[in-house]
Amino acid sequence: MKQTDLTLLEQMRIITLEVESRKELLGFTIADADALTRFRTLIRDGLEPMLATLYQRQTEIDEIAVAIGDADTLRSMREAEKAYVLDFFEGEYDIEYVNRRLHIGLLLKRIGIDPKLYLAAMKILQDLLFERLEHCGAEQAEWAAAQRALDKLLYFDIALVFETYVRSMVAEIELGKDRVVRYARTLEQRVAERTADLEKLSRLDPLTGLLNRRVLSETLQREIRMAERNGRALCLVYFDLDDFKRINDTHGHERGDVILKGIADCLRVVSRNVDFVFRLGGDEFCVLLTDSNEALARNLYCERLKQVVGEQLDGVHMSIGIRSEEHTSELQSRFGISYAVFCLK
Repeated sequence: MKQTDLTLLEQMRIITLEVESRKELLGFTIADADALTRFRTLIRDGLEPMLATLYQRQTEIDEIAVAIGDADTLRSMREAEKAYVLDFFEGEYDIEYVNRRLHIGLLLKRIGIDPKLYLAAMKILQDLLFERLEHCGAEQAEWAAAQRALDKLLYFDIALVFETYVRSMVAEIELGKDRVVRYARTLEQRVAERTADLEKLSRLDPLTGLLNRRVLSETLQREIRMAERNGRALCLVYFDLDDFKRINDTHGHERGDVILKGIADCLRVVSRNVDFVFRLGGDEFCVLLTDSNEALARNLYCERLKQVVGEQLDGVHMSIGIRSEEHTSELQSRFGISYAVFCLK
């Protein structure tokens, strides 16, 4: 369930029983509530000058003045303070009272009021209320009882405000932590993807996209071991382009690059998914055919390659060599030595 689907009371799991338990811990009784309600009218009548004094003293503290900021905010705060102060003397300290106090803590956190400034304001307010009670003309026993009750209620309020404040702060920390964790995971994923891309690039020829010479040796060794275990044959086809230097010299390297990429495309067309196609460098290419002997490579692969090249690259000729061994260990030892060469015209 989302946070916005729950009230602040529900989020903090505060119910009526919890409210009564908190008042009991502070020793706040029905007699205390009665002691405060006796002075409701007195406080209401003298509220304006008392609040004027309160905010005059508050704004003399530079940090509080900076936190308030401007005259409009000060007026809004004074109006809210009226309701806040009168709540002390209404005699109803139930779940709704608690809910109003909890939202004060939430508001303090949202507008960035430091807890020490809130406590300073509460101390000034307490002094003013105590002074008002002492000079109201009532019996000492009555205003002293109201002071004791108010003292308990202020502790009750401060605890609620700070719980909300701290809870809001913890929620921000958790949110920040979640963001950091998500960012770290995203970063890890990007690093992994980038590493995979770099690994892939390190294995591919940048011009044609075929496997490069670096990969040929490890691939050949691996496939030879697998072929020996499974009793299969391998076939290595090597070829280069005829008169490629003349093409570069006559038509330029751009034309040569176009032809090399065209050869790569032709190799992709004729090769199977299980074959490995390499560009060794310059105009030299190599294909490792799995489960293939020399006859199959010559009759199917090379003839098919001849057809595709003739269709797509007019006037391009290649020299091709094939090496196939039934005993694949001999293929590794003979790789790169001599090839039976024939021309694809």
